[in-house]
Amino acid sequence: MSFKEIPHTADVKIQALAPTPGALFGEACAALMQVMYGDDRRGGTKRECNLTGEDQESLLCDFLSEVLYLSEVDGLVFSCADVKLDGLNLYAVLDGEPFDPARHNKGTGVKGISYSGLKISHDAKGYMLEIVFDV
Repeated sequence: MSFKEIPHTADVKIQALAPTPGALFGEACAALMQVMYGDDRRGGTKRECNLTGEDQESLLCDFLSEVLYLSEVDGLVFSCADVKLDGLNLYAVLDGEPFDPARHNKGTGVKGISYSGLKISHDAKGYMLEIVFDV
């Protein structure tokens, strides 16, 4: 796990680190699921996701919004995401399981993904993002 929650006045702000942009998007997905459902998440049920963005920030917001939609509509809790990026095209395989109220009621409801405060950057150590989940 290469993400952590950082202080925010009203919502949940996450900072994530990864060696590649695809891994960074995967960490953002894991952070979203941990905020919503806690850390007891398993795999076994897969969903695919294909998206194209105007820039990396909009692609990340679209991706996380799609993860949020699939989680809520299909009743799934994702444990991980294998994300491949080709420029501004994204292909991801999400691995998760059906929502289990006995194990997945440990989080906070997320209403949406915010562009406010969204930053993606990189340096010699890798890629970093900060993102706010609207709760």
